[in-house]
Amino acid sequence: MSNRPPKVPFVNFSLQHQPIQSQIAEAIRKIIQEGDFILGHALAEFETAFAAASGVKYGVGLACGTDAIALGLQACGINPGDEIIIPANTFIATAIAVVQAKAIPILVDCDPETALIDLTAAETAVTSKTKAIIPVHLYGQMVSPRQLLDFANRHDLIIFEDAAQAHLAHREGYRAGSIGKAAAFSFYPSKNLGSFGDGGMLITNDAQLADKMRTLRNYGAPSKYLHTEIGTNSRLDNLQAAVLNVKLPYLEKWNRDRTDAAQHYNTLLAPLKHKGIVPIANHSSSGHIYHLYVIKITEESSINRNTLQEKLGQHGIQTGIHYPIPCHLQPAYQNLGNRGDFLHAETLCEQILSLPMYPGLSNTQIEQVVRAIVLSLNC
Repeated sequence: MSNRPPKVPFVNFSLQHQPIQSQIAEAIRKIIQEGDFILGHALAEFETAFAAASGVKYGVGLACGTDAIALGLQACGINPGDEIIIPANTFIATAIAVVQAKAIPILVDCDPETALIDLTAAETAVTSKTKAIIPVHLYGQMVSPRQLLDFANRHDLIIFEDAAQAHLAHREGYRAGSIGKAAAFSFYPSKNLGSFGDGGMLITNDAQLADKMRTLRNYGAPSKYLHTEIGTNSRLDNLQAAVLNVKLPYLEKWNRDRTDAAQHYNTLLAPLKHKGIVPIANHSSSGHIYHLYVIKITEESSINRNTLQEKLGQHGIQTGIHYPIPCHLQPAYQNLGNRGDFLHAETLCEQILSLPMYPGLSNTQIEQVVRAIVLSLNC
């Protein structure tokens, strides 16, 4: 096995962090000097700033995005046994959070072009027990707010957005996180806005919901040693909030860099469509912030996804798969469905490949990636 660094890494954090390293170091130094580590000023500042940037009033920092969904559903009044519609094509954390909230995840298939939840398919999943829908704004592209609001209004459902991959994405006049009752974000390091560890946030326009979340994240205590809710310990710590405060003003620029890189990929990959290389469709124009750049290797291709990934690795191109197994085929979640129940999700899991994508990815590197794809197809 070669120990040489890849020609094109899947992600490159240093391109973002090096120019602002002194600002980050100073923010961390200040937290250490003040000894203000938990539920302090840096967190309050970041909660306010991120909520405002997302077009809502309130933000509540949490330990991770999964907790933002699980506690958020509890705060929204979801009860044990309530059914929550989620896409089969999502990271398993979406389903985990619903289960943690003691609700029942009801999977529906995805649109094969965008990989987003298929709201037409969701129509048949609604029952008298359905209380909410969790649209996952996957890969950095939002589910259509217009269609989502129409769907939720028709069935009297809560919209709880999973926006873990959609920081400042926009579509049809809405920012990610501003459509429904509440939304969950993750600040895992690889996200468009990433911390130096785990972190998450719930955002909302509902003041009472925000207050309840602050209680739930802090042992169910609205004030010290007074426990009015069955809560937990899930707080975004001040060190992470301080880092995120430094990074947030750069997020719009970093998102534009990703969009520019995606456009260059799209141009270069267009001639390969007849060879079975098809990018996941963008129905959001510049509102797609490309947390991931994902292609499908369809049946028209001379090689399958796994072979292409292996060949790209031989060319020094790092790639990923998001995600290789749909929720209902995971060993721990087989109660959610059987093979063949969600055919589009199952097919995508066998076809999709995530190409390098990050702010600072150069046109030259993108051209290297596409050249390696062409060479792999022609072998």
